[in-house]
Amino acid sequence: MQSLLAIEWMKLKRYRTFWILIGFFTLLLAFWNYGISGGFLKIGAGDINILNQAYTFSYVWQNLGFWAGVFVAFLSVLVVIVTTNEYQFRTNRQNVIDGWSRMQFYHAKWLVVLSLAILTTLYVFILGIIFGASYGSMDYFPGKISKLFYVFIIALNYYGFALLLSLFFKRSGITIGLFFLYSMILETLLRGLINWKIKHSIGNFLPLQSSDELLPFPLMDMMKTMANMPQSLPDWGYVLASFCWITLYYFVGRQKLVRSDW
Repeated sequence: MQSLLAIEWMKLKRYRTFWILIGFFTLLLAFWNYGISGGFLKIGAGDINILNQAYTFSYVWQNLGFWAGVFVAFLSVLVVIVTTNEYQFRTNRQNVIDGWSRMQFYHAKWLVVLSLAILTTLYVFILGIIFGASYGSMDYFPGKISKLFYVFIIALNYYGFALLLSLFFKRSGITIGLFFLYSMILETLLRGLINWKIKHSIGNFLPLQSSDELLPFPLMDMMKTMANMPQSLPDWGYVLASFCWITLYYFVGRQKLVRSDW
């Protein structure tokens, strides 16, 4: 497995698009939250800004996790590009000629997905330490750090979904368009329709929404906590649903790769 990941790294480290999209994610996530904490977005009168409370250790992990869930789109696009490029430039066939099996090619891509999810989580952890120490006290560290695990789930879900689409459509433009169409429009509409028709929250268990439910907009969570409002559904249900979808991505993609022509 390490050798597969090492080969993937050799492909990526000199790929300019890789560094551009990584840079967009790291800089935008940091500066966006810096802008919010500095008053770019403000809720409150005078010098009071309720959103600053979202950067103490009580809420920082959920807050940063929510925004990371927004900006993971950049790294999802990266997964699409590095996978579809293999088909467009026929390097997938070259890998097989060089001795790889189809499963080794497939697992190499999943190792990239897993590595990006881990790196996303580590980056949010670093930002959480910085913002939490700046707007609160280290005496309250680590706070609700269990929320950091949800960041990993969201990232793995989005990147795995992007990989699955890439294996089916094999063209970066089409795949990126479908990814944003589904994640930003279709799933939202489906969720609302299902929840309205069935009168339950079944729509919350759709592929990407199931992990998004783990880290809702922090202000809403703060208001629920202050009002002692119970959660509609427990987090473990969404964690289980997310891992079920991720597992499904893996096996559906595996079957697609085994049965398709190269």
